Amino acid sequence: MERLFAIAAIVAFAAVVPANAHHSSSIYDNESVLTLQGTVRAYEWKNPHVYIYLDVVDASGESVLWEVEGGSTPLMMRSGWTPTTVEPGEVVSIRLNPNKNIDVHNGWLLEISSDRGTSLTRWVEDTSSVVAADGIAGVWDALRGFQAMRFEHSQLTASASAARAGYHETQNPVKDCVASPAPVLTYMPYRTEISLQDDRALLHTEYFDVERVVYMDGREHPQNLEPTNQGHSIGYWDGEALVVDTVGFTASPIGSGLTTPSGLGKHVIERFELSDDRTQLRVSFSIEDPDNIVGVSAGELVWDYVPSGEFTPYRCDLENAQRYVYQ
Repeated sequence: MERLFAIAAIVAFAAVVPANAHHSSSIYDNESVLTLQGTVRAYEWKNPHVYIYLDVVDASGESVLWEVEGGSTPLMMRSGWTPTTVEPGEVVSIRLNPNKNIDVHNGWLLEISSDRGTSLTRWVEDTSSVVAADGIAGVWDALRGFQAMRFEHSQLTASASAARAGYHETQNPVKDCVASPAPVLTYMPYRTEISLQDDRALLHTEYFDVERVVYMDGREHPQNLEPTNQGHSIGYWDGEALVVDTVGFTASPIGSGLTTPSGLGKHVIERFELSDDRTQLRVSFSIEDPDNIVGVSAGELVWDYVPSGEFTPYRCDLENAQRYVYQ
């Protein structure tokens, strides 16, 4: 059910960040849609999240500052947004999923419209392609696959269950502009460019501008690896499919999925294989992590081939990222 608020008067821009900074989209009520009409106080075009600050008059006649969270700039640009889509002082109507805590005035952007003709959603989900790829090298888009991804989570160990139950977004590495490790990185809704060289494959992901090196020269994983965020990857060909084997990850509170921890023993296998019509890359992954997972967790999604797709620089802004923590 949608609720409607009246248009607010323009308020001079001050420190617009509400006291309740935040977090992940799990704080929002996805079953509820709220429509706000108000005046833009500020528009922040940064990563990890675009923010709109909106002055709204509530039912009691008081002006209330709302923080509206969007997606990242790469995803929103592909939906038609620009750094000047919204201007301070402009009157707009915004549809959003509100915070589950009704006393917190923020929400997850769904759609915006204005009198000057603006009408945009947070992101466009149709990234389908009709262009056939010659091989797996090229640019691939995971947005549509992310929406329909299958992820079968195995049972957690007792210690991992306790860690997950006690998880707080202050533990999320994203707040420090640190990218999620594979395979979370693999299924995020961004573009990845695969480049093939004689002795390695390079997987450059738009998200946090991460580049993974996959050694293809037959080497094994080194002994006594120094753990890193994305680990150490070796790969081989199985027909036309690229298989990537990665170990040597640092421990992470979100290393095996949202709020699912991973340890130093995490082992990830990824497989990248062309679809029958060669317009998509079928991506599957498995996770073994004896300290946190009983058995194997596994998932799969598709990436769409976008040969002319451009990358948008991510340039994570630390102050913006700190708002990822809900207090």
